[in-house]
Amino acid sequence: MSVDKKILIQRAKYPVFIMMIMLLVIFVKLVWIQWAQGSTYRKIAKNVIQKVDTIKANKGSVYASDGSLLATSMYKYEIRMDVMTVNRDTLMKNLPALAKGLSRILGKPASYYKKLILEARKKGSRYLFIARGLSYLEYTEIKQLPVFNKGPYRGGLIAIQNTYRVHPLGKMASRLIGYDDYRGRPGIEGAYHSYLAGKDGYSLKQRIAKGHWKPVNSNNEVEPQDGMDIVTTIDVNIQDIAHQALLEAMQEHEAEHGSVIVMEVKTGKIKAMSNLGLGKNGEYHEEYNYAVGEAYEPGSVFKVMSLATALEDKVADTARTFDTEGGKWKIYDKWVKDSHEGGYGVISLARGLEVSSNVVFAKMIHRAYKDHPEKFIKGLERMHILQKIGIPLKGEAEPFIIRPGDKKWSGTTLPWLSFGYGVKLTPLQILTFYNAIANDGRMVKPLFVERIRNQSKQKDIKTWDTEVIDKKICSSSTLAQLKQILQNVVRRGTADNIYMKDYSLAGKTGTCQAEYWTDHMYYVSSFAGFFPVENPEYSCIVVVHKPRKRGYTGRMVAAPVFLKIAKKIFSATPRDIYLDDVDKDYALLDKYYSKYDKKLSNKWRYMPDLKGMPVMDAVSLLENMGLKVKFQGTGVVKEQQPSPKTRLQKNTQVVLQSGT
Repeated sequence: MSVDKKILIQRAKYPVFIMMIMLLVIFVKLVWIQWAQGSTYRKIAKNVIQKVDTIKANKGSVYASDGSLLATSMYKYEIRMDVMTVNRDTLMKNLPALAKGLSRILGKPASYYKKLILEARKKGSRYLFIARGLSYLEYTEIKQLPVFNKGPYRGGLIAIQNTYRVHPLGKMASRLIGYDDYRGRPGIEGAYHSYLAGKDGYSLKQRIAKGHWKPVNSNNEVEPQDGMDIVTTIDVNIQDIAHQALLEAMQEHEAEHGSVIVMEVKTGKIKAMSNLGLGKNGEYHEEYNYAVGEAYEPGSVFKVMSLATALEDKVADTARTFDTEGGKWKIYDKWVKDSHEGGYGVISLARGLEVSSNVVFAKMIHRAYKDHPEKFIKGLERMHILQKIGIPLKGEAEPFIIRPGDKKWSGTTLPWLSFGYGVKLTPLQILTFYNAIANDGRMVKPLFVERIRNQSKQKDIKTWDTEVIDKKICSSSTLAQLKQILQNVVRRGTADNIYMKDYSLAGKTGTCQAEYWTDHMYYVSSFAGFFPVENPEYSCIVVVHKPRKRGYTGRMVAAPVFLKIAKKIFSATPRDIYLDDVDKDYALLDKYYSKYDKKLSNKWRYMPDLKGMPVMDAVSLLENMGLKVKFQGTGVVKEQQPSPKTRLQKNTQVVLQSGT
């Protein structure tokens, strides 16, 4: 072998060796990828054409105390079709029956669907839109149609499931019911979201043309688990009554916003809560829970708290007299003024609350606590007035009061505190105190939810009973005096415009000049009370901010709302009370409440003249009398049988005909 050939072979060894090493590395890498990392890369490849799609669980429903739905989830389905998946002969053979079935379910002519599918077949469509917003029953019907009954692969059916939250009552109580989404978690839905949420499921989907996806199987891989149901304390009838009464007042007075709460005295169950605010479109909506989240200066409804504190500290006597000094009293450099020009002369402390005299209360509290103002604050705290209730709903505002030592404290702070300035409370916090007065001093925590229920197992998972904050917030003597004076406020005081002879109401008006020391001053009108006085069943508070027309006082704006609610609840609740008069006054609902006679025999009474009365009010009235009612039409009563003044017995059937 020549020297040159040897040199050439020697030089070639190195590249060959290097190439062999590289081939060996590549081989080892391929083996490593195939066996060690193969599963990972196979998953990646699979995910390019398949994905896991989360199916949101069907949230539990929210119910009123009588079983009426307040909020529930519903499945809605969108139907599409992968036309190219279906065998051509199968499609052509079954297309007339498929088109006919779609026409029956969806409403359009069979020819429309036949043409739609054939044109899609020509274009090679793999994501043909058929319909959306279908119910579960409509979806199951479509699944059973010819072609579609072969499933997603051979039948081309693509079903996309979406979940929607529905409120059967519409916007009524919507803020109290709440929601659990991108807007946060207010209301009952937010507070109990962990029970309502359930567990999500998932389905496997395959990628088809143009980035569209369709289910791999006709059923989900993991079915979602529905959430638990919530049974609230809300009474749908009372909620409707309260909402409508507040809405009418807001519209009449062109107010900015307001709220109303109705509470069951013994249990603390919230039977109604309505919050209305004026929207940009000039209509009222529920967008914020003012009853829970807005602390405001309560004005004269706070005088009851001031009086309770002074009576408990034994520094006041309701019989003691005060000179209202022409309706104005100067303390330091400021004037305390009464709303009644000229004042009330010399009157008792009790009468001072009845007529809501600022002068009387400023004098009483100033003289009793001027040397030890912190004692007044402690007295309020003993009755839990200045503490949060601690309800489960999100956003309860913190009570506020100016205290001795604060920068804003001055010589005039204490007198102004006596009639509700310099202190801020929410409507719910105020009502909790008034409810305790009605409940013989027993302060109970407002209750929104009665139980959580597993609907599928038909069993309660958790229940809530009445929670007592304080067994007795003050002495029986103080309670008796407060109840009597609050009843007199309605009989002969600032709320005598809502007095009813045969149905006793008690409460206190409030008119606060909010932002009093600024150029943006406006009025807040309120009324807090309970009914009936002898055995209180319900407490109620009404608060209306910035009334602009037809009055601004608690007497003119808020008290009439309270009256409407009390009267409507009274008429809608069965009681052993009957009519003893058939006067024509019964044609108007407002006229016949005073005609009840509790002493009348349960056996005999007379048929009232109902002509001209709203039919639903007439039905409610007659059913409360123990009568069976049949009615036709809507609007007001036009004809009735039996005729007016006919003597009736219990279970008599009454027929009403109505019209607009």
